[in-house]
Amino acid sequence: MSIRNLDALFTPSSIALIGASNRPGSVGAVLAKNLFEGGFAGPVMTVNPHETAIRSTLNYRSVAKLPIAPDLAVICTPPDTVVELVRELGERGCRAAVVITAGFGEGNQAEGQALKQAVLDAARPYLMRIVGPNCLGIMAPHAGVNASFAHVAPVPGHLAFVTQSGAVATSVLDWATSRGIGFSHLASLGAMSDVDFGDMLYYLALDPHTHAILLYVEAVSEARKFLSAARMASRNKPVVVVKAGRSDDGARAAMSHTGAMAGADAVYDAAFRRAGMLRVQTLDELFQAVGTLASGVRIKGDRLAVLTNGGGIGVLAVDELAEGNGRLATLSPETLAHLNTRLPATWSHNNPVDILGDASGERYVVALEALIEADDADAILIINCPTAVADSFEAAQAVINTLGTRHLPVLSCWLGEAAGAKARRLFSDRHLPFYDTPEQAVQAFGHLWQYHRNHELLMETPPAVTDLPEDAPARANAIIDAVLAEGREVLTEPEAGALLEAFGLPVVPARQARDAEEAATFAAELGFPAVVKILSKDISHKSDVGGVQIDLTSADAVRRATEDMLARVRESSPEARIDGVNVQPMIHRPGAVELIIGVAEDPIFGPVILFGQGGTAVEVIGDRVIGLPPLNPLLAREMIERTRVSRLLEGYRDRPAVDIEAIVLALIKLSQLVVSLPRVVSLDINPLLADSGGVIALDARVVVRDAARPRTPMTIRPYPRELAHDIVTRAGQHYRLRPIRPEDEDALVEMLRRSDRHDIRLRFFAAIQRFDHAFAARLTQLDYDREMAFVATPQAADSILGAVHLIADPDRERAEFAVMVRSDMKQSGLGYCLMQAILDHARRAGIARVEGEVLLENGAMRRMARELGFLEGFREPGADSVAISLALAPSAGRVLDSAPALASDPVAPPARPE
Repeated sequence: MSIRNLDALFTPSSIALIGASNRPGSVGAVLAKNLFEGGFAGPVMTVNPHETAIRSTLNYRSVAKLPIAPDLAVICTPPDTVVELVRELGERGCRAAVVITAGFGEGNQAEGQALKQAVLDAARPYLMRIVGPNCLGIMAPHAGVNASFAHVAPVPGHLAFVTQSGAVATSVLDWATSRGIGFSHLASLGAMSDVDFGDMLYYLALDPHTHAILLYVEAVSEARKFLSAARMASRNKPVVVVKAGRSDDGARAAMSHTGAMAGADAVYDAAFRRAGMLRVQTLDELFQAVGTLASGVRIKGDRLAVLTNGGGIGVLAVDELAEGNGRLATLSPETLAHLNTRLPATWSHNNPVDILGDASGERYVVALEALIEADDADAILIINCPTAVADSFEAAQAVINTLGTRHLPVLSCWLGEAAGAKARRLFSDRHLPFYDTPEQAVQAFGHLWQYHRNHELLMETPPAVTDLPEDAPARANAIIDAVLAEGREVLTEPEAGALLEAFGLPVVPARQARDAEEAATFAAELGFPAVVKILSKDISHKSDVGGVQIDLTSADAVRRATEDMLARVRESSPEARIDGVNVQPMIHRPGAVELIIGVAEDPIFGPVILFGQGGTAVEVIGDRVIGLPPLNPLLAREMIERTRVSRLLEGYRDRPAVDIEAIVLALIKLSQLVVSLPRVVSLDINPLLADSGGVIALDARVVVRDAARPRTPMTIRPYPRELAHDIVTRAGQHYRLRPIRPEDEDALVEMLRRSDRHDIRLRFFAAIQRFDHAFAARLTQLDYDREMAFVATPQAADSILGAVHLIADPDRERAEFAVMVRSDMKQSGLGYCLMQAILDHARRAGIARVEGEVLLENGAMRRMARELGFLEGFREPGADSVAISLALAPSAGRVLDSAPALASDPVAPPARPE
C-alpha cells in the first residue's frame, strides 16, 4: 500500500479543474460549482481551451498557462486527452489527479484497458497519484474540498465513506445530509487504477478527523494490502463494509467439495471478519450503520433490554433478536422488584418491559432509570407506539432529559409518521440513534455487538500453537514429488492419508490390496469389521461409482465385496485405471458427528480453510464457514462456533459433548499444512468423525500441482520462523533471536515488570505503571511485513531478555525503531545484537531510512546509535530528546514471502504507545 501524496487529494494547497464548463448541467459545470462553493481556502484554477472565464473567474486555456502548479487536478475531458494531460500535470509538479472521465476499459475492453495503463505510465515518473477513472470524485469537507459532481455538498463530520460506485456515494450522501450526519471524507474510487481500498484505509486509519470508516466494495484488487490496512484501521476505529455481488458462482471448483462450498462471497465474508470489519448485507443496513456509528454508541455484550408501550411491537423486536442479532436480557429479581413498585400492576413483569399504551413520559423515565441502574443488559431499546391517550413527543422529551449528557448504550424507535417525526428530530439533535421500525433497531444492536465481537477477536491473545513436526514438510513433499513424477495431480487415498499423518492429523490405518485375496488377508490383519474402497487415480468420488463397501465382518465378505466392486467399477468406468482396493478397519463411533474440513484456493484471497457439517449430503446441508490461514486456537474455535452443527457438538440428551479441542487442533494442523505446502491446490477431509474421544479422518482427497504453477499468495503473512537464529554477544553469551509472537504477551510484560522504572521511561518516554492487554497486544501482534519485532531469549527458555521493534510507513521510505533490554541485561551487548538484527531486516525489506527518537539523558543508546552509523538531527532549544536516523543501502531482494508458519495476525501498533 502507499499513502504517498494522498494528502494532495484531501488537503491540497491548490486545485486545477481540467474540463471546466459554463454549460448548464454539464459535468464540468457541476464540478466547477462544487469546487468554488465548497469553502476551499486555496486557489481553484479552471482549464478550458474555449472559455475566458468560468463562474466569473479567470480561465486558463491549457495546463501550461496555469500560473502555479496545482497540488490536485480534477480531469473531466474526453478519454483520449487524459494521458497527455496527466503527463503535463506531472511535469508541472502536480501530485494527484482525480479522473472523472469514463471510457477506460469498463467491461474489460482491451482498448480502454490499454488507455488506463497509459495514464498510470504517464503518472509514474512524477509519483503522481490517480483516483479513478470513471468516478464521482472526492470530498473532504474539513478542508473545503468538493472535487465531485455530487448533487449535495456534505457537511463536516467524522465518518469517512469510500466506494467504487458513484451512485451509491450520492445515495448515502443524500440520506446522511437529510439527517444531519457529516463526513470527514467521501471518495469514489471508480476503476481503482491506482488509489484503492488499501491505500484509503491506511490513510483514514491515521486521519484525526475520521472516527469510523464505511466501505462499499464490489471487488478487492490486492487482497494482502487490503487486509493488512483493514486490520490496522479496525484496531483504531469501526470499519463497516457492504459487499455487492453475493453469488457463489465465481468460486466453484468442480473436483472439490470445499471449493464448491467456499464461494466468492463466503471468502469475502471471512476476510472482512478476519480484518475486524463489520459487514452489512444491504444499502439499507449501511444507511442504518451510518446513523448508528455517527452516534458514537458502543456496547460490550449481546444482552438487550426492550422498553415499550406496545406489547406486540416488543414481540417483533424479540423475534428479530432471535435471528442472531443478540440475546434478550434477563432482568434480575432486584430489577423486577424495583419496577413492580413503580409501574402499574399490569405491566409485563418481564423483558420486554411493556409499560402499557397509556404510558406517560414520567412512566418511561421510571422504567428507563431502573434499567440503567441495573447491570442486566448491555443496551436498551426504547420503543414508542402512537396512541390517543399518551403524548409521543412528551415521552421522547422525557427520555432525552433522563439521559442528559450521559453517553449510554440506548437505541430508540418512535413509530408513526406524523406522531413520531417530531420526536425523531429531537433524537437526531441529541445524536441518539433512532430507527423507523423495531426490526431496524434490533439489527443496529446486532451490528454494534458484532463489531464489538470482531474487534475483541482482533485483539485477543491466542494461546501457543502446537508446533509442527520438523520432518512434516519433507515427508509430505516427498509424497507430492512422487505423485507429480507420475503425471498425476490427485493423490490416492493411501497417499492422502500419509500426507495428513505427516502433519499429525489422525487417520484410519489402511493397506493397499491388488486383488480380492490380498484384500481379505489385509482385512484379517487390521481387524473386522472392515471397509473396502476402490483404489483408482482416475476416480475422485468413490461413492458415486459404488466404490465403497462398509461393515464387512469376515474375510469371505471382504473377498466377495472386493470382487463385486472391481467388476462393477470396471463396467461403469471403463476408462479408469484400477489399482486395486484400499482396506481399512471399520470405525464404529456411535453418536459421532460427521464433519468436513478442507482447503480450497480463492483467486483473490488465496488459500482458504473450510469447516462444517460433513457427510454425503455436505453441499445440500450447506452448513459451513470459511476462514483464512494461518489459524490460531481462537480463530479455529470461532469458526466452529459460527456453524449450526456446533450445537450438536455441545452434546444433547444422552450424547456427551464432542472433544472441541481435538477439532480445534485438527484445524490448526490443517492450517500448518496449508502454509507449509504451497503445491496443495485443494483438500477435503470428509467425514472427519468427532466425538468425546477425539477426531479421526475417515476419508481424504488431495489435489496438488507443479511448482511451476504458483498458487495465489496467502492473504495474511504467516509467522516467519525462518528468521529465527542464534546470536553471540561481544561477551560471548549465546541467545536465540526470533520474531515476536502474539502469545509472547505475558513474557514481554514480565520483561517490562522486571525492568527499572527509569529504563521503562527511556524506552516509552513515560513512566508507565500498568502494562494492560491492549498495550501489550500492540507490541506483540504484528503483520511481519510493514512491521517486525525480534525478541531475544535464552536458548532453552521462553523468557524474553530484550526486544527490538520496527514499523515502516507504507511506502517503505522510512521506519521507526525502538529497542529495550531487561535492566539486568544492560551492558551485555544484547542491545547491540538486537539493533544489528533489525537493521539487517530493514535492508532486506527494502526500507530506505531507519529513524528513532532518543531522550538526551539516554547516553548509552546515543553512543550505540553513533557506533551503528546513526546521525543525530537538529535539536530544538529546550527539547529533551533528539531524532536519530540512518540511511540504508537495501540488499538485493526482499524477504518474508516464504514462511512455514504458526498462526499469527497482522496489526499495526505504533513504535511507542499512544
